[in-house]
Amino acid sequence: MRVVRPGDLGAGDIESWRELRAGSGAPAQPFMEPEFTLAVGRVRPRARVAVIGEESGVTAGFLPFERGPLGHGRAIGLGVSDVQGAVLRPGLELDAKELLRACGLSAWEFDNLEEGQGLFAPDAARAYASYVIDVGEGYAAYERTLRAQAPKFLKTTLAKERKLGRDAGEVRFVLDERDPEVLGTLMGWKSAQYRRTGRRDRFAKEWIRGLTEFLFHTGAPGCSGLLSVLYAGDRPVAAHFGLRSRTVLSCWFPAYDPAFAKYSPGLILHLRMARAAADDGIGLLDMGRGAAEYKDALRTGELTVYEGASVRPGAGAALQWIGREPSRRAHGFVRNRPRLAGLAQRGLERAGRLREPKRP
Repeated sequence: MRVVRPGDLGAGDIESWRELRAGSGAPAQPFMEPEFTLAVGRVRPRARVAVIGEESGVTAGFLPFERGPLGHGRAIGLGVSDVQGAVLRPGLELDAKELLRACGLSAWEFDNLEEGQGLFAPDAARAYASYVIDVGEGYAAYERTLRAQAPKFLKTTLAKERKLGRDAGEVRFVLDERDPEVLGTLMGWKSAQYRRTGRRDRFAKEWIRGLTEFLFHTGAPGCSGLLSVLYAGDRPVAAHFGLRSRTVLSCWFPAYDPAFAKYSPGLILHLRMARAAADDGIGLLDMGRGAAEYKDALRTGELTVYEGASVRPGAGAALQWIGREPSRRAHGFVRNRPRLAGLAQRGLERAGRLREPKRP
């Protein structure tokens, strides 16, 4: 096995990654493609990829990660990556702790581990629903589902779209908008939304802004930046930036102009996006984990993602995990893992002794 920076992956490595991913049987999530890791590598200096080989010399898998202090590892792009995990040959037998040791990691933290990641699934602490819109049978079939499960929602949203057109000009939708100024408008809306709702502004972090701007120009078949915009007249009123493969659109950053809030432009945008995506061969829109009223209205089903950490024996890993988690969640995580609890307790005791003032 070798560990390299993403930018040091060769053309053969990238092709092997794509082939392994295509043969996994999992949904074609753009976050799991090499282009996402390559993009993160441009803005995160500690990004690394473990290239896993077999005795035959054939590449058998990849684990993208970021390396922090004390060997603490985290999923590549943690904080913005909505699907995480290793890309492995089906049936490959690996031990998670041995893999971490070979990577020089004391722990590997994840918050959106993909369903079916058997290598790390035993270390998951919690499971979350990631809500999806299935348009695999076409938009008309999806609309019939909406009419059956939420007839009032669909009727109201379509009525608001017509009113928006009367009040503000013709409503039109662009699935793949290439104007970078509109991307800047979207990020401004999103930053304001984060601040308005008391959440951390992701775009205040230079690396997240840089990653988004770079991915906007990425056009690989498995991972392309997609900016979709709803216009009223010539004015953008709602927009979304996400990543797409041939068959999956990972919904990432939706936002709208608050001046048009009464028209529910975000909902109109999502319906238009579902229609255009279906027409373009996309079968699944993944809206990500986390409950939201608009997701409840739009979804047809859900996938499962997991949060947790794979930890090698050692106090450093335990302390790193506790340091990143709110105490309530950390206590729950540790309580169910007696070995980790013991390591954490010893680590805390050691840290406490170091803080004690020395006796004269």
